[in-house]
Amino acid sequence: MNPLFDEGLITANREKARTRAEKGSDFLLELAGRELADRLALVERHFERAVELFGATGVAAKAALATGKIDSLDRVETSTVFGDPDQSLTTAHFESVPLAAESANLILSPLSLHLTNDTPGMLIQMRRALKPDGLLLAAIPGAGTLAELRDVLLTAETELYGGASPRVIPFPDIRDVGSLLQRAGFALPVIDEESFTVRYDNLFALMRDLRAMGMANPLIGRSRKPLTRGFFLRAADLYAERYADPDGRIRATFSMIFVSGWAPHESQQKPLKPGSAKMRLAEALDPNRKTNTSGTGEPG
Repeated sequence: MNPLFDEGLITANREKARTRAEKGSDFLLELAGRELADRLALVERHFERAVELFGATGVAAKAALATGKIDSLDRVETSTVFGDPDQSLTTAHFESVPLAAESANLILSPLSLHLTNDTPGMLIQMRRALKPDGLLLAAIPGAGTLAELRDVLLTAETELYGGASPRVIPFPDIRDVGSLLQRAGFALPVIDEESFTVRYDNLFALMRDLRAMGMANPLIGRSRKPLTRGFFLRAADLYAERYADPDGRIRATFSMIFVSGWAPHESQQKPLKPGSAKMRLAEALDPNRKTNTSGTGEPG
């Protein structure tokens, strides 16, 4: 399999963004951390050891700890620049899970899996690191993210240069994520997706935010040819023409896929035949929860 991303550049972009730590640049991580914590709060159990994998600012770890569901939490990152003085930090390569087999009860993966060349392999590593009946909670930017930016950059480059190179990374489809979870051996997977719209004054403000989040283009196939100011001005005009609100501000879409999956355990309920029932999120997050199957929808 040919790699899609430059892992060294991803690491450098993320570490540079963390070192600069521009105020407000972690709003997507805050959103993801809050949503993952809300899902964790639904789980009717306690987790002795949790691990946050490549969560950058650690905001997802803090939100998860605030639920009171976790006894201890460790963080894994590419560098100590991501660490807090009062929290332990393990360093590792971005596409690795440096955990012993069956050593964690809960793994949090906020906004990193979309940048891995071997996503199936990462998920398999996570599942192996979980104890039986351990839980994975992940947030992954999905298809539709930055669709407006992709459109205007492609159009501007085609207009000016007669062709285009990849400027925005491909984001996974929700169905593909579900297939990857099953392929990695997770039980009772639950996946949902939400889209969020963020408004900016112009294209340049959006691109500054993306750099501040460590989201500069890490594609191996990216063009190394410097782009002119004229290119960006044309892209900004296209963005304003196609995706501006009446007040002149432009819209940027961020689609977020939220994932939960359990390491298999004999006590877990077996999945029903397709079409025979629909499982609520709270039930799937707590596989030991008993429910009334009479059709009332009330707990048994």
